[in-house]
Amino acid sequence: MEKMAQYIKSIEIDSLWSNRKHVNWELRPDVNILSGSNGAGKSTFINRSAKHLDIMRNGRLTSNPKDGVNITFYPEDATSINFDVISSIDRPIMSSEMLEKVSGADIRTELDWQLYNLQRRYLNYQVNIGNRIISLLTSGNPDDQRLATELTKPKKQFQDLIDDLFAPTAKTIVRNSNEILFNQYGETLQPYMLSSGEKQLLVILLTALVQENRPSVMLMDEPEISLHIEWQQRLITLVRTLNPNTQIILCTHSPAIIMDGWMDAVTEMEDITR
Repeated sequence: MEKMAQYIKSIEIDSLWSNRKHVNWELRPDVNILSGSNGAGKSTFINRSAKHLDIMRNGRLTSNPKDGVNITFYPEDATSINFDVISSIDRPIMSSEMLEKVSGADIRTELDWQLYNLQRRYLNYQVNIGNRIISLLTSGNPDDQRLATELTKPKKQFQDLIDDLFAPTAKTIVRNSNEILFNQYGETLQPYMLSSGEKQLLVILLTALVQENRPSVMLMDEPEISLHIEWQQRLITLVRTLNPNTQIILCTHSPAIIMDGWMDAVTEMEDITR
């Protein structure tokens, strides 16, 4: 029987590259920030870990000792885990196969592709929440009506946060749409029309929302790349606001990422490498 992991306890990689650098990182269940100089192996570490989690099989744990990666979970007998890997670079899509799948949509970059897939998850999220609300409202239990109201709050909180973050450019989320759309000076915008920084922030926060408050892992490689300083400072707190049960594992060069109270969550690459 499938048993879901709550979070990752540790990640060990026998040789990070070319039979060199043994890395062992003991993780916190909430926030984990990997820091270090350029070329120290931070991104390689995140990418090797993500690959081991077997992205193409939607989070089911792998058991391939040949890749040199050993991940310990809590509980240790877990057989699967909810996780997301977020790419921060808004580079053009090179895969014609991807473009064929989304013919008719304005998908040009990797962030666009992530947003396209998140739109589908967002629709599923709303259907799931809607079904749960209907079930509660028709149960005949007065307490269930209060619970039904609580289920609507995360989506509104997400919308309010995005409106606040995008306020300097007068963009607001269209509240009566089942997909993510924006209004700016009376014009409706697809999310693919946003700036790279706006798309990046939207990808991260929308991912946290559609995790539906479940224990999950979010792996990010330099998520601050296109974000201005204020968004960098707020990023971790924003994610944890939308899903306090997500375990964040990221690498960064930016001191701003830790400025909202996360300094004690930083690990130096050299301290976990031998």
